Amino acid sequence: MTRGRWLLAVPVLTLGLSACGITEPVAGRGQIVAVGAENEYANVISQIGGRYVKVAAIMSNPNTDPHTFEASPSVAATVAEARLVVQNGVGYDTFMNRVEAASPDASRRVIDVQTLLGLPASTPNPHLWYSPATMPRVAAAIAADLSRLLPAHRRTFAANLARFDRSLAPWRAALAAFRARYAGTPVAVTEPVADYMLEAAGTRIATPFSLQADIMNGTDPAPQAVSLEDGLFNDHTVKVFLYNRQVTDTLTQGFLALAAARHIPVVGVYETMPTGYDYQGWMLAEVRALTRAVADRTSTTHL
Repeated sequence: MTRGRWLLAVPVLTLGLSACGITEPVAGRGQIVAVGAENEYANVISQIGGRYVKVAAIMSNPNTDPHTFEASPSVAATVAEARLVVQNGVGYDTFMNRVEAASPDASRRVIDVQTLLGLPASTPNPHLWYSPATMPRVAAAIAADLSRLLPAHRRTFAANLARFDRSLAPWRAALAAFRARYAGTPVAVTEPVADYMLEAAGTRIATPFSLQADIMNGTDPAPQAVSLEDGLFNDHTVKVFLYNRQVTDTLTQGFLALAAARHIPVVGVYETMPTGYDYQGWMLAEVRALTRAVADRTSTTHL
C-alpha cells in the first residue's frame, strides 16, 4: 500500500526464530549479520548465505500494513551490526536510508533493488518482488556481495545461488501455464501489490491505475473511479478480484462485499511473505490461488 502513510513501531524478526524477545541477531563464529528490510528479501539472503549469515527481517508481519513503520532503537542497532543490507527502494522503505546514515560503515554492502534494476524513483508500482525478473537479480547480487565479504565461501554462495535459481522453475511454469490457458482474463484489484505477477500471467487488469494508486497512497479516490470499479463487479466484467489482505478499509470491504454478492471469486495477496513460506513457495501459492479462482471459481482469502 502506501509509501510511509502511518507510523507504528515494528520489532525486528530473526529468521527461523519467534519474534518474541528477539530484537538483535547475534552472529556466531564465522557468520555475519545481514538484514532484509522486507522479509522476502531476508528469506533470499538466508537461502544464499546459508549457515554463514545471521539474517534479520525488519518488516515481517503479514497481518499488518508494512508501511506503518517507524524505525525503533532495536532496528537501528541491528542495521548498525549488519554487513549486508537489502532494501526495496522506490520510496517503499525510505526509513532504511535514515537508519543506515545514522551508523555509517564503509564496509557495509547495501543492495537497493530499485538501483539494482535501474528503475527511476518515479516508478509507480513499488512492489518489485512480484516481478519474476526481480529476485534472480537480487539473489545474484547477494551472492556477489557475500563472496566479497566472505571470500572463503564463495563456492558455497555460488552453489546456493544456482539452487535458488532452479527453485524458481515451478513458479515460472505456473505463470506460463496460466498465460497459455487464460491469457487476457480480466481482473480487478485494490492496489498494485501483485500487478507485476498479474502482467506476467497475461491477465488484463481492469481497475484503473489511478484508483490503485489512490488506495495505495491512502488518499480518497475520485467517485467516478469507485463507480467504475463497482461496475466491474455489477456487470461481471472481471473474473477475479485481488485485494491487499494486509490493508483493508471501508472502501475495500465494500468491494469485497460486492464481489461476494456477484459471486466473483477473490484472492488475497500479501506485501510481506506470509508465515510458513519461502519466497518461491509464496509466489507459487499466489499463482495457484489465481488459477483456482479462474478455473474453479474458488476464493483464497489467505495463504
